[in-house]
Amino acid sequence: MSHSTSAIKNVSIAGHGGTGKTSLFEHLLFAGGVIPRPETVESGKTVGDSFPEEVERKISIHSALAHVELNGKKINIFDTPGSSDFVGDVILSFRASEFAVLTVDSRVGVQIETIKLWRNLESRRKPRGLYVTRLDEERADFKRILEDIKDKLKVEPVPFTLPMGQGANYKGVIDVLNERAWFVQDSALEKEGDIPPEYREEISAARERLIEAAADGDDTLMEHYIDKGSLDAQEMHDGLIEAIADHKYVPVFAGSALKNSGLFPFLGFMADIAPLPDTARDLALDGEGREHEAPVDPDKPLSALVIKTTYDQFSGKLSWIKVITGKLSSDTEVLNVSENKKERIGKLYICVGKKLEEVKELYAGDVGIIAKAATLRTNDTITAGEAGLNFLHLRLPEPVHSVAVNAVQKKEEDKLGESLVRAAEEDRTFRYIFNTETKETVISGMGELQINIILDKIRQNQKIEMETHMPRVAYRETITKKASAEYTHRKQTGGHGQYGKVLLDIGPLGRGEGYKFENKIFGGAVPKNYIPGVEKGVAEGMARGTVAQYPVVDVEVAIVDGKYHPVDSSELSFKLAARNAFREAMRQANPTLLEPVMNLTVFVEDKYLGDVMSDLSGKRGKILGQDDVGGGIAEIRAEVPHAELLRYSIDLRSITSGTGSFEVAFDHYAPISGRIAEDVIKAAAAFQVKEEEE
Repeated sequence: MSHSTSAIKNVSIAGHGGTGKTSLFEHLLFAGGVIPRPETVESGKTVGDSFPEEVERKISIHSALAHVELNGKKINIFDTPGSSDFVGDVILSFRASEFAVLTVDSRVGVQIETIKLWRNLESRRKPRGLYVTRLDEERADFKRILEDIKDKLKVEPVPFTLPMGQGANYKGVIDVLNERAWFVQDSALEKEGDIPPEYREEISAARERLIEAAADGDDTLMEHYIDKGSLDAQEMHDGLIEAIADHKYVPVFAGSALKNSGLFPFLGFMADIAPLPDTARDLALDGEGREHEAPVDPDKPLSALVIKTTYDQFSGKLSWIKVITGKLSSDTEVLNVSENKKERIGKLYICVGKKLEEVKELYAGDVGIIAKAATLRTNDTITAGEAGLNFLHLRLPEPVHSVAVNAVQKKEEDKLGESLVRAAEEDRTFRYIFNTETKETVISGMGELQINIILDKIRQNQKIEMETHMPRVAYRETITKKASAEYTHRKQTGGHGQYGKVLLDIGPLGRGEGYKFENKIFGGAVPKNYIPGVEKGVAEGMARGTVAQYPVVDVEVAIVDGKYHPVDSSELSFKLAARNAFREAMRQANPTLLEPVMNLTVFVEDKYLGDVMSDLSGKRGKILGQDDVGGGIAEIRAEVPHAELLRYSIDLRSITSGTGSFEVAFDHYAPISGRIAEDVIKAAAAFQVKEEEE
């Protein structure tokens, strides 16, 4: 059954690993009558963790999607991974949702990944809330968690549900908005009842806070609130809807998924209060490349964004799609704007985890799946007619961990490459390239866990034996002073010979300026038609330097003189002469090695701050600064040589007991000398010997 835009809600459940996201997702589906009984993560049978690698490791690796129907609304719910290694699936879920809920463990509070996800949502201006989990467990403390939220996230949380007791005394939750209690039942769904008298005062204060939040939704409501000191039930309801769509308050929910507690009030909020799709604004480029907002609108022609690609052994290629405008129907033709190709849409599906349910159409705001669409890839835009709209790609973080990989059997290299290409299509934070400079296949991702899981999956499914090692660093060479060199290329064979003579001046450029070539020939010593050959020869000379045969950068080159032969000269002759002249000049120009230096941002708990900074100093890092982001979390900014960061995801996990995380991006190249340079030169020489032997 398809649903209209006004009957659709989309929510993502996200949070730090181990805070109960998948359990909450599972029990919401049970409460909504989607599944007959909830399963535990340990059983390996949950809807959210249905892939073999998830069952084996007992963690979420892929985002899962299912829907619950309540009060005439279809509530699409994404269950997302908690590990930062799989943040790509979290981001695609955020893109497809109008509302996000971050789970917070009632015993632990806000953690590093909670803060990072909160920042991501903040950058998207996405309405969001928090769900405090496991209130039935020892050390649970709802009030302390509310203070922790204020401190670390810098917001004033607005409780929509309050716990009745906690730990061993936990009895259920109170729905503040509707003034009803929901009591825990043994192995069954929670039961509605009257609020116990001892909670009346607490509920009165919480309800007053809800009224204040509702008044923020509209200027007229605020005037009514100021005049009357309160709002009636309808005004309160309408105000809360408007205010949450503008992210003017942060709702907080309480519960215990394993006790089936706190589920109905949360689903009720989603059905009645949470933002509708038409309150959202996606970002797109028009026909002239200008960025603009594209509202969800069922009355406009079709447009949709492919948010994810998966491959199923039975259904084949599956393209997950968010419809932004109009209606997508099965058995119709659309335009893939990104490829400028027409695509025949066959069957359409909605899903509950891995279970697919065929539908005839998807309306604006809905999320579904297209099966076996040959041209569609993640981030592609499809429209009903001519291109004129192209949605911005998912804003994904850059990979932070890389390894080089090769098949043990050379004959399986192509098969390995095909598997890696598919893996990169399924997870856009995973990258696969063949580095022509280092002659290595390099894969990159968000962490060691992500890469290991991808490689293990290929080993098991494709039966390919692989080897991995740390990738070679992309060093560069440059010069530090000016020099000149002359070279004559002369070769005489039967018939025409080869002749070309050039004199080159070279000098250093500023770091990052690259390369500059100038023709200073006067009087026709070298005809103009041979100058392109000279430039090609210089480019070949710069491709492999004289120190360790790394590419040369930040050099200016000028041809100042030369000589040609009217019969034997050619572009090839001058290319060879220029290549050798450049190399000779470089040897005289005090060449040096450059190493890539990265911008590193590390997020750690304060107790690990000293150890992390000491480790960075030992890695030749330059600390640029640190900030207290609140609640015992520190942000460290540093510049560190790339060579020192090849295993940093592993090192940081060891130092911080798995709690730290980081982001890294290339910044600049810097000179190296002494023992470090000697080691690089030795390693390069050994690599060249190995390359020649092969």
